[in-house]
Amino acid sequence: MNTTITYRKASENDIDYLLDLRIKTMNPHYTDSNLPTDKETTLQRIQYQFDKAHIILLNNEPAGLLKINKADDKTEVLQLQIDPNQQGKGLGKTILTDILKEASEEGKTVALSVLKTNKAQHLYTSLGFKTVDEDEHSFFMEF
Repeated sequence: MNTTITYRKASENDIDYLLDLRIKTMNPHYTDSNLPTDKETTLQRIQYQFDKAHIILLNNEPAGLLKINKADDKTEVLQLQIDPNQQGKGLGKTILTDILKEASEEGKTVALSVLKTNKAQHLYTSLGFKTVDEDEHSFFMEF
């Protein structure tokens, strides 16, 4: 992938972009899981830990969202959404590989959850994440 990935902190000005991104990337999985997809619920999901949200920039153009919480002992990938036009090109894998490398150097666990209906779980498994728990809708994974 001959591209430059950078990040910038998300702001209130990004809400429309994030709403559109979330509808395109997550609503099909929520629908398949019989979870709500209305605008109010979607906005609540965007606002969840918004202070940890970063816009993924690919060659300075928005390409997705990374919401990450770095604690002393654990890094949590709260949300990772890649614009459908950029999916399948290795962007998510590159981002996760960088996160895993940094966490490994710091002796941290990396945790995330994925809806059971989301094929991204195959990417996580291929990178070495293991399922440590699950509920009705999600797998909880750690590396």
